[in-house]
Amino acid sequence: MKKINVLLVCSAGMSTSLLVEKMKKAAQEKEIDAEIWAIGSTYLDAELNSHEVDVVLVGPQMRYELAKIQEQASRRNIQAEAINMQDYGLCRGENVLMQAIDLVKK
Repeated sequence: MKKINVLLVCSAGMSTSLLVEKMKKAAQEKEIDAEIWAIGSTYLDAELNSHEVDVVLVGPQMRYELAKIQEQASRRNIQAEAINMQDYGLCRGENVLMQAIDLVKK
């Protein structure tokens, strides 16, 4: 598998920092080449325009903006989906990483 670039979107870009670290650790353990980072939703367009992004994952607290985010991502042929609430809340980095990989394969 080529390198996967995973962008997480939350309200301020900070609440997902622990999840990002858990996802990076899971990727390293599974020897998956991954770039994973988080931003606040207001920066999504700029981020999609300036970085290579393979998949966008949306924090559960941002579900109300999911349709808008999916529209922005789909204009660039990028899949976007909400992160499972339990995986997010329990910081299950491996599960969220696998969700991202599954989306890229679609």
